[in-house]
Amino acid sequence: GTLAPAVQEAISGTAPRSRCYGTCRGLDSIRALYRVDQSPLGKTPRSTPATDIGIFDEIRRIFAGSADARRLGFDAGRFSFNTSAGHCEVCKGTGYCRREMDFLPPCTVPCEACRGARYNSRTLQVNYRGKNIAEVLDMSMETAAEFFAATPTLADPLRLLCETGLGYLTLGQASNTLSGGEAQRIKLVAELSKGRRAALTAVRRGRALPQDLYLIEEPTIGLHPQDVRMLVQVLRRLVELGNTVVVIEHNTSLICEADYMIDMGPGAGRDGGLITAQGTVAQVANSSKSPTAPFIRRELGLPEK
Repeated sequence: GTLAPAVQEAISGTAPRSRCYGTCRGLDSIRALYRVDQSPLGKTPRSTPATDIGIFDEIRRIFAGSADARRLGFDAGRFSFNTSAGHCEVCKGTGYCRREMDFLPPCTVPCEACRGARYNSRTLQVNYRGKNIAEVLDMSMETAAEFFAATPTLADPLRLLCETGLGYLTLGQASNTLSGGEAQRIKLVAELSKGRRAALTAVRRGRALPQDLYLIEEPTIGLHPQDVRMLVQVLRRLVELGNTVVVIEHNTSLICEADYMIDMGPGAGRDGGLITAQGTVAQVANSSKSPTAPFIRRELGLPEK
């Protein structure tokens, strides 16, 4: 609510609409802001990880360029399950049908016509490397990263998803079935992909790498400790590329990876809003005013004061 608007105003050069801070310094070096908050992804089954990270359009273009598609005269729109030309006429591209139940809430069952594939039989005649579009959407991120290894625009974000611990998700899984942690990591990868494309463009044009700000809210919620370690590696690479990463976090294992820490408190709600300690993790751990210090010391294996 404070840092993001300030950065946006500095980037766009617009006058602040409502300022809740005194002064801001050092924002002139930031090229772009990428925000990853806790807001949900698409709420309908027509939204999928492939659409959320922006790779479904490229997949459809690849299928449209195949020999089968050219022979049948299909364009990229044919391979969207949201178009009348491509989707199954019975389920309209959802892959399931709704059944009314006596004395029970309605339920959904796989479509008997397409068996959950979402597409009509004519669209499924088109193959790319032996797979039709429904079979590709049914691939896990890990399998898809190998399948599209020769296409960097697809392989790079897919590998990033695997590196954040989401290699088990499928490309076509409905976004409304994802957990909060899964949804946030997909948004993180979507923003990372944008930043990576901007960095590659700068390198090709002989320019300095852009310095972006990534503002991330509680990325470890619901994550297994192994997934947290994978997330840390992704964030480290962002910093190594010259970016600034600001994380709002309570997980001590991630906090201890920070270059600089600002401890807010001393409590929550009306009891919060003050800086109780700031500095390196070691400095905060030795602070007598920080309520977080004992937990940081425990994470670092330091003796209690």
